[in-house]
Amino acid sequence: MSESSVSMTTAESRRPQIYPVLTDTELGRIHHFGERRRYREGEFLARVGESSPGMCVVLSGRIAILRHDGLGHISPIVEMGRGEFAAELAELSGQPAMVDVRAVRDAETLIIPPDGLRALMVAEAELGERIMRSLILRRVYLIEANAAGPILVGDLTLPDMIRLQSFLTRNGQPHAVLDPERDPDAAQMIARLSPDPDDFPLAVCPDGTVLRNPSEEELALCIGLLRQSAEPRVYDIAIVGAGPAGLSTAVYAASEGLQVLVVDTRAFGGQAGASNRIENYLGFPTGITGQALTARAFVQAQKFGAQFVLPLSVARLDCSGGLERPMALEMEDGWRVQARTVVIASGARYRKLALPNLEQFQNRGIWYWVSPIEAKLCANAEVIIVGGGNSAGQAAVFLAAHAAKVWILVRGKGLAETMSRYLIDRIDAAPNIEVLAGTEIVELIGSEQTGLQRVRWRNRKSGEDAVRPIRHVFLFLGAAPATEWLKDCGIDVDRTGFVRTGTDVEAPCPDRPPKAYETNVQGVFAVGDVRYCSVKRVGAAIGEGANVVAAVHGVLEALKVAE
Repeated sequence: MSESSVSMTTAESRRPQIYPVLTDTELGRIHHFGERRRYREGEFLARVGESSPGMCVVLSGRIAILRHDGLGHISPIVEMGRGEFAAELAELSGQPAMVDVRAVRDAETLIIPPDGLRALMVAEAELGERIMRSLILRRVYLIEANAAGPILVGDLTLPDMIRLQSFLTRNGQPHAVLDPERDPDAAQMIARLSPDPDDFPLAVCPDGTVLRNPSEEELALCIGLLRQSAEPRVYDIAIVGAGPAGLSTAVYAASEGLQVLVVDTRAFGGQAGASNRIENYLGFPTGITGQALTARAFVQAQKFGAQFVLPLSVARLDCSGGLERPMALEMEDGWRVQARTVVIASGARYRKLALPNLEQFQNRGIWYWVSPIEAKLCANAEVIIVGGGNSAGQAAVFLAAHAAKVWILVRGKGLAETMSRYLIDRIDAAPNIEVLAGTEIVELIGSEQTGLQRVRWRNRKSGEDAVRPIRHVFLFLGAAPATEWLKDCGIDVDRTGFVRTGTDVEAPCPDRPPKAYETNVQGVFAVGDVRYCSVKRVGAAIGEGANVVAAVHGVLEALKVAE
């Protein structure tokens, strides 16, 4: 059974949830959230890649939802009548439409724009829950059926193909992948464009534009994920980082009516978003993937009105204005946004091996996360995991179901001091996982053309070396804080770059002690892994994100008094 047919079976089995029908009473309750519009037969209500008017609720007549990709293929998904609505998560966030919506008979509709849709979900809790579930399941269908979004064309093992696939997957964006050796459409496109080897992968945008080996930012602009618009011009709170701490801050701040902007350099979820199974987070006894957990928080924050800018890197924080004017985040591309308070939730990056040719193998055998994309590359092969924390343990357990052998290399005496017991027990029970304590990689062997081919490691105590034909190494080496962008603002950090807060810093104001999670600069806070002496756990990061909002409120009130 194909992936598409599996998706159709899922869609049919959950049809009442995916395509709920609103009653006449419910239609009456929501009319004031939008405006009535009439469409003649054949007229489009929304078109792929263009700004969507919002959720289209059918009052009379019929509309059709159509898949329409960048290669010009059009196919029906579903028809809708009175009480049904055309929308998915793009209409909640204001992203361009993922599908075509066309009137198949003269139709009268209620058009609810994104801000009205968010207001509806808050005001009508039970109805809002049904609509939200529908929007999420429709996005899941589009992802599973490859029924929307850009098309990536190229060899599935290309490092840049893996890079772009990972970016779209981590951001919950539907997309399709075509291998030119197997798909005639891809072969025809290559014949027409005559791309050079360095042009691959090609990315076909929903509007038909073809990008040649684009950056993540170029691809995000092509699909409307990245939009640089500041509304309002000055935010109450700007959050740098969309990991668990940043997402938690966004949810609680937006739900309390603050104007919230979240910026992240890659995708929502942070390191936690790449975790294949989190089993020690409260309330999920069977575990949950990091992607699923953080995707729910991402949608939840948007429901309350938080705005996200992904992917975009912050180059500098300007906090030189004191109380007289808001602070400013300056992005690497020159965009600038102002905020009254800033929450540093930029997290930490995994450290790198001190080997001269490490960068040569980035996405060619050296990886910093594990997903099904990388797991397919490791089928029936030997792999190495470097690191002894929970992320390394989760990755090892996941890869053990795909790889022939998983080696875990740790410099210390073992896993007991750095890894949760349940993961150690699972590793001990896996017949194809072996832990090598006191061991480190000393040489990577291969080339840019062939990728990683072999690995040499050394026992630190005996000095003995071993060489294995291993082509995939996953690095989980501990955290290096992402705080370079703070250097011009005078934020107090420790010798390794972690941000000091609370009682660890001098008071930012002479008339009061620092608030919880506040830095030595008034109105600038830090939460999660980036904070000095924080507990590096998902639950702790989420708790800090929730708690910091109370301190932010205190600073905002003080600013109002000063004004």
